[in-house]
Amino acid sequence: MAAAATMAAAARELVLRSGASDMEEEEGPLGGGPGLQEPLQLGELDLTSDEFILDEVDVHIQANLEDELVKEALKTVRFSRMEQMLGAFQSDLSSISSEIRTLQEQSGAMNIRLRNRQAVRGKLGELVDGLVVPSALVTAILEAPVTEPRFLEQLQELDAKAAAVREQEARGTAACADVRGVLDRLRVKAVTKIREFILQKIYSFRKPMTNYQIPQTALLKYRWFFYQFLLGNERATAKEVRDEYVETLSKMYLSYYRSYLGRLMKVQYEEVAEKDDLMGVEDTAKKDILQLRTPSLRSRNTIFTLGTRGSVISPTELEAPILVPHTAQRGEQRYPFEALFRSQHYALLDNSCREYLFICEFFVVSGPAAHDLFHAVMGRTLSMTLKHLESYLADCYDAIAVFLCIHIVLRFRNIAAKRDVPALDRYWEQVLALLWPRFELILEMNVQSVRSTDPQRLGGLDTRPHYITRRYAEFSSALVSINQTIPNERTMQLLGQLQVEVENFVLRVAAEFSSRKEQLVFLINNYDMMLGVLMERAADDSKEVESFQQLLNARTQEFIEELLSPPFGGLVAFVKEAEALIERGQAERLRGEEARVTQLIRGFGSSWKSSVESLSQDVMRSFTNFRNGTSIIQGALTQLIQLYHRFHRVLSQPQLRALPARAELINIHHLMVELKKHKPNF
Repeated sequence: MAAAATMAAAARELVLRSGASDMEEEEGPLGGGPGLQEPLQLGELDLTSDEFILDEVDVHIQANLEDELVKEALKTVRFSRMEQMLGAFQSDLSSISSEIRTLQEQSGAMNIRLRNRQAVRGKLGELVDGLVVPSALVTAILEAPVTEPRFLEQLQELDAKAAAVREQEARGTAACADVRGVLDRLRVKAVTKIREFILQKIYSFRKPMTNYQIPQTALLKYRWFFYQFLLGNERATAKEVRDEYVETLSKMYLSYYRSYLGRLMKVQYEEVAEKDDLMGVEDTAKKDILQLRTPSLRSRNTIFTLGTRGSVISPTELEAPILVPHTAQRGEQRYPFEALFRSQHYALLDNSCREYLFICEFFVVSGPAAHDLFHAVMGRTLSMTLKHLESYLADCYDAIAVFLCIHIVLRFRNIAAKRDVPALDRYWEQVLALLWPRFELILEMNVQSVRSTDPQRLGGLDTRPHYITRRYAEFSSALVSINQTIPNERTMQLLGQLQVEVENFVLRVAAEFSSRKEQLVFLINNYDMMLGVLMERAADDSKEVESFQQLLNARTQEFIEELLSPPFGGLVAFVKEAEALIERGQAERLRGEEARVTQLIRGFGSSWKSSVESLSQDVMRSFTNFRNGTSIIQGALTQLIQLYHRFHRVLSQPQLRALPARAELINIHHLMVELKKHKPNF
């Protein structure tokens, strides 16, 4: 309604204005000439009377509203006002957006200033905290013993503050000057106390040792930070401490090992191998250590037998506690050289590993630096042990002892590698460089001694195993069993040379017997003995075992043929001849052998039992190994049965089938039953 009233009022105003305009156009301006504007003179006209005017006005309004010009004017008025209103609204929105952006910029700037102030506050807080020296730090450094935990804690705090001050000084922070003096005095005090403590512990190492372990326990607790603090704050003092440690420990190790080694050698066997104790040397009552199968361990060691000596490289004994010489002397105990070598080098290994790891941790070194520092401490001791070993080996002729020492070193080298201690690598190589040539020299001396042995100078002949072959068997089996743990091709080559010489020696001795049967008995006894000893220690598929097994089989077969020849030689010869004729298709020639065959049948039937009994006794007298003798008898009887079975087949040929003497043949199964009765039982 209000809108309608407003529109009506606007229309009225428009009509009035339009009417006035029309009058002006027709008559000109009111009151006169052109350009003059005078008020409209309406006289007594009452424009407010509805009765007089409004009815007409309404009519005029309605008429004018229908006019196109009026409609267009009304549209223009509405749009203009709306445009003005939207323009004003847009202007207001732009103003508000500008104010919002301004507020956002102001807020961002305030946030940046806040963050900057907080960052500055944090940095300043860190700086202040790093520069301020608390009273607890001062008290601990000045008054607390270095062994108390609070001293170590505050020492670390002091080191951190000193580092912080140095960093700030490099940045030009003026406040560092306020605390530099305090920190320097505390640093000097800490360095002095640490120096005195470490040197005191180092000097305590100079006291006589009760065992082989080095008393570094007191330093191990502080092994890392004490020396690092000296290194970072007073390098001259750090060098002084390190030099004093190197000098003291170097002398201490040298003194201890020289003393221990000297006392250790006093419990070695009194009788050791000499240069004449070789494999090919003539056996005498004075010198054949091998023949003493159960020697007194308190006075003598074996040369060619291993016995229990190989246990020194077993896991349980390899890292067993070291020998205590004075205890062994009180108990009158004696040891072979390899046992002394193991004890000496286990002590050296254990202390060297401990020393190397201590050096790396306490002196904060690694790689070549750690290696150099270790050898500065242990170098003199290692050189002394090498010289002692070189001196001992110059007069050593015990190949088994040297070979065991080689394998001890190989195992200790592996242990050092597992403990991550490479500092002893060169020492192990130097020790092996002394041991290997000596071992090869002793082995070559034994080879030469066997090669140059003259059987005619060995005294009376005997078909039993020779003492030289027994020496070889014990010696070879010892080296083979040791070498199997960590194989070495050079060792096998040297043993191969020795085996060839021993085989040649056995053949030379066998040739001294007049009969082939005695030669074969000697060869079989020696091959069997060597094979038996080797099989006790070496693997069944080893080259040595295989070689002697082939030799034994060949000579055994030859001996069985030699054994059967006297009582059954005629039968053997006829069977071979007849089989050859049959194979060539000349069986008809057997018709002329009836008399010979008849004699063989009757001769075998009358004498085979006594012949078998005789050869069984002969075998058991000839061979020292009952088991070997039994095997030979079994082989001979088996071959006899096979021979008689072949004889039966020959007699089944048409040419001999009608022979009357065939009825006197012994049944094969009966013969087998009877021969079983002659099987020896042991």
